[in-house]
Amino acid sequence: MRSVEEHQRAVADLIRPRPPVTVALSDAEGLALAADVIAPISLPVFDNSGMDGYAVLADDVAGATPDNPVTLPVTEDIPAGRTDIPTLTPGSAHRIMTGAPVPHGADGVIPVEATDGGADVVRIGAATTRGRHIRPAGSDVSAGATVLRAGQLVNAPTAGLAAALGLAELPVQPRQRVLVISTGSELVEPGTPLAPGQIYESNGVMLSAAVREAGAEVVATATVADDTAAFTGVLERYGVYDGAVDLVITSGGVSAGAYEVVKDVFGRDGDQGVHFVKVAMQPGMPQGIGRIGGAGSGAAIITLPGNPVSAQVSFEVFVRPALRRAMNLPSPDRPRRNAVLREKLISPAGKRQFRRGLLDHETATVTSYGPPASHHLRYLASANCLLDIADDVTELPAGAEVQVWDLTGW
Repeated sequence: MRSVEEHQRAVADLIRPRPPVTVALSDAEGLALAADVIAPISLPVFDNSGMDGYAVLADDVAGATPDNPVTLPVTEDIPAGRTDIPTLTPGSAHRIMTGAPVPHGADGVIPVEATDGGADVVRIGAATTRGRHIRPAGSDVSAGATVLRAGQLVNAPTAGLAAALGLAELPVQPRQRVLVISTGSELVEPGTPLAPGQIYESNGVMLSAAVREAGAEVVATATVADDTAAFTGVLERYGVYDGAVDLVITSGGVSAGAYEVVKDVFGRDGDQGVHFVKVAMQPGMPQGIGRIGGAGSGAAIITLPGNPVSAQVSFEVFVRPALRRAMNLPSPDRPRRNAVLREKLISPAGKRQFRRGLLDHETATVTSYGPPASHHLRYLASANCLLDIADDVTELPAGAEVQVWDLTGW
């Protein structure tokens, strides 16, 4: 059997980055910058007031105190947005608002709280120093400076800075486009009455949510019966052969039974570019990997087991980190933490086991949660970690240190 590490490398090699694109700021959120961003202008663009108050010459109010105020005529009103910048005459004041351009000749701003707020004549009860409450042009950003770096995640502050610099678009590493297909003739959509032998489809919903959480785009989520023509029809409908999809993720149809539609479509011997392997892990042993349309082109495909816990654990172990690396997103791997086991655990020989667990972050202790079988979805839904038990370990006593994958962190 293939080791977990070998299959991780194979999946990472399969999922390739898309070429960088330039997108609108609103579409860049959550993506990594594909190039450095150079400031086209300075910030602030012009000297502006940091306070609501009065622009003055510092020498004119040098002796002002609350008990001995200086009285000056107010000769201009300068609201934010005024585009004609006046000149301050010595011995006068201009009423000015926060963010408004400082008049030529002024070298200080008196906050309105230190005045009587006069509109025609103002009584100023405090002195100021040159430059006080003035934001100089370029004091935040100088034109030509590198303000954002390639690989940096576009978040609220970075988008705000880009907008402040007048940039309507940013170069980014685009999202991977993923088609999720859940297979099985027994599957019906939630909300539909169940007939005998039927179950509600959950893998597609779960894996699509996992794809979006990883930062990628879900092109579509499809459910297909165990019918090769129907499966191929889904691939054609969503443009898998036409370059509209980067990755296809399937669940089910990869075991050793008679009705394994994924194996039937792509051939069980790997001659159509998709290879089906066994990975030495529990859950998630049957896996498939390849490229639709040939080894050098076409969409990548990763085929996951049908049992829901196997599918989701396989996504965490193989797909999620590879997707995030292909999009150059930070923290592709879940945080690894060491914790003390609060119970005895048995693990199968020769298989790396991923057990659902409950990690107590305060005490750094962990307890397994639910049976190890791959159909117990209830426990996975409430687990906050995976216990990672090496393939050469068959028993762990209570009190042993074990590595866990923290599913609550990035």
